[in-house]
Amino acid sequence: MDNEAALPRDFDALRTMILDRREVLPKRLAQIAAYALSNPDEIAFGTAASIAQTAGVQPSTLIRFAQHLGFDGFTSLQAVFRERLRERQTSYEERLSALRGDTHGLSKNRTILNGFLTAATHSIETISHNVEEDVLERAVDILSGAETIYLLARRRSYPITAYMAYAFGKLKIRNQLIESTAGIDPEIISFAGPRDAAIAISFSPYASATIEHAAALSARNVPVVAITDSAFSPLAQSASVWFEAAEGDFSGFRSLSGTMALAMALTVSVAEKRRNT
Repeated sequence: MDNEAALPRDFDALRTMILDRREVLPKRLAQIAAYALSNPDEIAFGTAASIAQTAGVQPSTLIRFAQHLGFDGFTSLQAVFRERLRERQTSYEERLSALRGDTHGLSKNRTILNGFLTAATHSIETISHNVEEDVLERAVDILSGAETIYLLARRRSYPITAYMAYAFGKLKIRNQLIESTAGIDPEIISFAGPRDAAIAISFSPYASATIEHAAALSARNVPVVAITDSAFSPLAQSASVWFEAAEGDFSGFRSLSGTMALAMALTVSVAEKRRNT
């Protein structure tokens, strides 16, 4: 009974438990943990076989993971992920119903627009819920004290740092966007030192260059502020401070709305802090 009483009954409590144990999880269980936190909807909807295939493990590993957390089996663990969806259903069911209603008589293009707007709203609300004020304050403190802010991102994350570089430039804040077409990114970041800072952004599947550059900067005592999608992200391991940004998607295309809002909040907050000190 004591063990049953200690089991997490909601997703936030389960997430906290997993994060507390991430350093001691065996390799395969850590792999499942990372997948579960990054893809909670897939855990809620999938079968043990389909989840195992997507996560790259055996179905028996899911059972071992659930039992490691104190559940009697994977079905009991999955119930927590399904409850998360039920808790969200009240707020999102109305939107989904409205979206379905709006599609009546509208063009396909308008339907697509409505879908992306819904995904963007979901992303912004999720990130707003996940960002802790003390983490935000620490990130702003690090960045506002930096001589140069290095900006690291590739692939779909790149537009975020590109816009941050533009905004920092307009705000007269020295920054360096790592985007060398000459292939000298390692040489550029070699100029960074402990009096500088870096912002690194990457989501699964993680851009290897971003992960490598962030690790290299961290090894040289350059503080890294990271935006990524999971505590198990390799980017989080190199970060002095990191934010979890779980973006929504529409038809498989993920939004960047929440991440962009967070990035611009950091940019403007840094400028404000510098102006007032």
